[in-house]
Formats: sequence, C-alpha cells, structure tokens
Amino acid sequence: MTPYYAAADWGTSSFRLWLVSTEGQIIAERSSDQGLAVAAASGFEQILEDHLDALSAPKDLPVIICGMAGARQGWREAPYLAVPAALTDISGHAVEIEGTSRRIYILPGVASHDPEAPDVMRGEETLLLGNHADPHKMYLACLPGTHSKWVQVDDGAIVGFSTFMTGELFALLANHSILKHAVAGHSQIQRESRHFADGVKAGYSNPEEITSHLFSIRAGQLLQDRTGQDGYDRLSGLLIGCEIGGARVRFGQTENLRLVASGQLASIYDTAFALLDIPVTTVDARNAVLDGLGIAARRLFGSHAGRDGDL
Repeated sequence: MTPYYAAADWGTSSFRLWLVSTEGQIIAERSSDQGLAVAAASGFEQILEDHLDALSAPKDLPVIICGMAGARQGWREAPYLAVPAALTDISGHAVEIEGTSRRIYILPGVASHDPEAPDVMRGEETLLLGNHADPHKMYLACLPGTHSKWVQVDDGAIVGFSTFMTGELFALLANHSILKHAVAGHSQIQRESRHFADGVKAGYSNPEEITSHLFSIRAGQLLQDRTGQDGYDRLSGLLIGCEIGGARVRFGQTENLRLVASGQLASIYDTAFALLDIPVTTVDARNAVLDGLGIAARRLFGSHAGRDGDL
C-alpha cells in the first residue's frame, strides 16, 4: 500500500505516529514517550523525521498533527478556537510549519474564555471530530485521562467543556500525600472490588465531601485493616465518582453520554457508569483520533484517501 499522509497525536508525555494509505488503511505505526517536554528540548522536527525514517516514509509525505505540538511551548502555536467551535472548522484553522521538506500541519485546540471558568483543550477536539456522533444531536462526551475533559456538543459544535484533573490528582495523592501509606505497593485498579464501587458512589453522591472521603482511606487502613489494594481501589473510585458528580452539576445532564476512551481507562469508566446506572455509548479513542486526523488530512491534502470518516 502506498502511504498518502502521516498522522501524529503529540501529547504532553507521549507521541504516536501512523502512516495511512491512499485507501485509508493503517500501513505502519510507532509510539514513544517523546511528548512535549522531551520534544521541546530535543527538537520537534528531528523527532518526527526520525520516526518517519524508521517507517521508510517518503521524504515528501505530508503530515497532520494534533495535540501539544500546537501549544505555546510546542513546535508552533496553533491558536485556540473559541467556543462555540464547529468541529468542521478545525481543519480550516490548522497552521502550517514553514521551512520543512514536507507539508506539515498542526490542528488548533479549543478554548473557553468564561471569566469564571476559563478552560482549554488540545487533542480532544480531534477525537470529537472523529467519533462519528450524530452531528444534529446534542450529546455530552467524557474523555478521561490525566486531565479528563467533559465536552458538550450541540449541532456539530463544541458549546462548553470542563477539565477535571482526576488522573493527576490520583498520582499526586497516591505518591506524594499521606495516602501513599494506605495504597503502597499497588498500581492496578480492581474495578470489580467493593471498595472501588463504594468510592464511586460516595464521590458521585457527595462530591462536596471529597476531602473528607479521601482521609477515610488512611483511617480505614489504621482502624479496619484495609489493605493497600483496598485503599488504591477506593481512591480511584472516589476521584472518578467525584468527577462524574461534578460534571452532572456543571452540565445538568448525563443522558446521551459518549465515553471516548481506550484500554483500561475505558473499562474503569464503563464500570463506574454502570455502578451509577448511567447509560453510556463507548467510542474507542484510538479510532476516534485516527478518524479525526483523517478527516482533517483529506480536507487539507485532498479527497483521494477515501470517503470522509473512513480509516
């Protein structure tokens, strides 16, 4: 198969690259931990070209990129689109990297300029572009991660969103707080455990009591002989439940919900939603970002890579 373009998802801590054929098929892929911090020091172009060379990509193969390569500290800043932001406008606001041997475009992020709750995203907008929801129907999307995004989409446009620092808070509390003694030695969440379930329900029902609930993990270890695994599961459940409860308060809805996630994160959040009796449609995040990058690439590079949305 002949490669038509390369697609890259350049995150804060990771880099993923795919070669895509004229038929819209994935020819090859690579990934690394060369995210924003590493690339800013080593050079974005050098890292990209090294990976393209490793895949024997043609020297003139065009590249479409989403994520932190377009941040202020990135390769070149791709200015944010302000909400409401139509998903179909994303590719039209891509910025081109000049002075390179190939065409390279970086997609913009999206910003909310609400003075009471300013917020930004980079990369998640591309997943939403590719997640194939009914463009005429309002929905709420949950995109979990280090900084989970909850995004309200109406008539094909991002109309509001909020960021929840769930993953980062989990890491900080598990590794750098008094709770590290109550979760020590564990790194895998047992989503079937009652401690995870109890945590999800408590965090969701009473998010305003989250700091009190968190300390109960330490007290449970001291007074009830709870294990490190018990504490680890409860910590995860509390933070995820609090996130979902906060999103319910923020958006006033949990109906028509789409979970855009892959792997363990998808399983954990699916379980949490089931525990709360919240129906959800799960969309694979890898497929969504590939489809979103593909839609943007065909609009920028032409249409012969296949019909829109097909990858």
